Amino acid sequence: MAARAKSTKERPSYRCTECGWQTAKWLGRCPECQAWGTVEEYGAPAVRTTTPGRVTTSALPIGQVDGRQATARSTGVPELDRVLGGGLVPGAVVLVAGEPGVGKSTLLLDVAAKSASEQHKTLYVTGEESASQVRLRADRIKAIDDHLYLAAETDLAAVLGHLDAVKPSLLILDSVQTVASPEIDGAPGGMAQVREVAGALIRASKDRGMSTLLVGHVTKDGAIAGPRLLEHLVDVVLHFEGDRHARLRLVRGVKNRYGTTDEVGCFELHDEGITGLTDPSGLFLTRRAEPVPGTCLTVTLEGRRPLVAEVQALTVDSQIPSPRRTTSGLETSRVSMMLAVLEQRGRISALGKRDIYSATVGGVKLSEPAADLAVALALASAASDTPLPKNLVAIGEVGLAGEVRRVTGVQRRLSEAHRLGFTHALVPTDPGRVPDGMKVLEVADIGDALRVLPRSRRREAPREDEDRR
Repeated sequence: MAARAKSTKERPSYRCTECGWQTAKWLGRCPECQAWGTVEEYGAPAVRTTTPGRVTTSALPIGQVDGRQATARSTGVPELDRVLGGGLVPGAVVLVAGEPGVGKSTLLLDVAAKSASEQHKTLYVTGEESASQVRLRADRIKAIDDHLYLAAETDLAAVLGHLDAVKPSLLILDSVQTVASPEIDGAPGGMAQVREVAGALIRASKDRGMSTLLVGHVTKDGAIAGPRLLEHLVDVVLHFEGDRHARLRLVRGVKNRYGTTDEVGCFELHDEGITGLTDPSGLFLTRRAEPVPGTCLTVTLEGRRPLVAEVQALTVDSQIPSPRRTTSGLETSRVSMMLAVLEQRGRISALGKRDIYSATVGGVKLSEPAADLAVALALASAASDTPLPKNLVAIGEVGLAGEVRRVTGVQRRLSEAHRLGFTHALVPTDPGRVPDGMKVLEVADIGDALRVLPRSRRREAPREDEDRR
């Protein structure tokens, strides 16, 4: 009996600091007052505080701090420098994430070779492949340099040992999920292991003034695998995206402590490797001698970079009671909205009973509302079997009331279209300064925009004409 009373007394007790409710085990939420994080151990020992210690460097007024040590150095790849904000800053840690097979390892191996020099050595550590496999890829993309060092390691202590031996200015680790520390329990890629490996490499980068590029895996939802803390610890987070069936690859900056996140780098992946595209608009266009019904051009903004893209639409008689709606590169919800606007506001009655297919050229994805007007005109052109005028671009957001709304960067979009030789444009009202030699038609609603279609060649008559008959 005495032993039972003793064990009961030594059993830990927890109490809610809000309402005083007690329990024998810890809970994240008090079931009595429904408060979160208020259940604490009753009679727990006091928390020890850290005593002040010796500082490594004395604090200085911010105006006296030498900022020349944080000058960015070019990676040798201009498109990547654009996204990074000029290049790699000494001590910066960059996390590059993307789906398998998108080209992350190919791009970083090219960066490793182009940034290597006698003064700035580069260390490429691979944990997913053998050294001979990486050498084969380097031969294929011509990424061979005497100052590029290669190692295949999966142990954190060995990676830190290579840093002491090589003393590189740039470290590339492919990937952070494959390296583990023997001092931490858990398999490689686990949250504890990723946190430890990333923390150790970040400390080494800051202490040595060494730039570090970490490759990160992504989940099936597209998020970076591992703890969310990883994205907070690094200085820059880049996402490498692209359709594996298309040549275009985009590098977007999600987080950047040294520059803006509005820039986007464009690359082309081919058999000989990956190359930057300073003018990628040609990938999204189809060169034709004569215009074709169901096509319309628009100018989209990827970050701050304008890109001319082509929207295609096709309508055919449906053989089933429920017509098909198929999209590629476009949001299905926005295409459905444009179909409803054309039928109700544009008086085009035949769209609801036909199979409709809409897509973009070159694998580009158009998700911004500025492409609404081009999608609507492509659908109307396909329904009436009437081509739009040649050298025409359409820019604008279309509302459910049929109005054409203003979008950001109209002047930048028009300048890009004019540079590529387009002479006519449909834009919302008050577009601002227009490039010289370009004819701009301001449209207030979808009805004004549909007037660019020649009526003599229309196959489908407007609903209002049918009502008059």
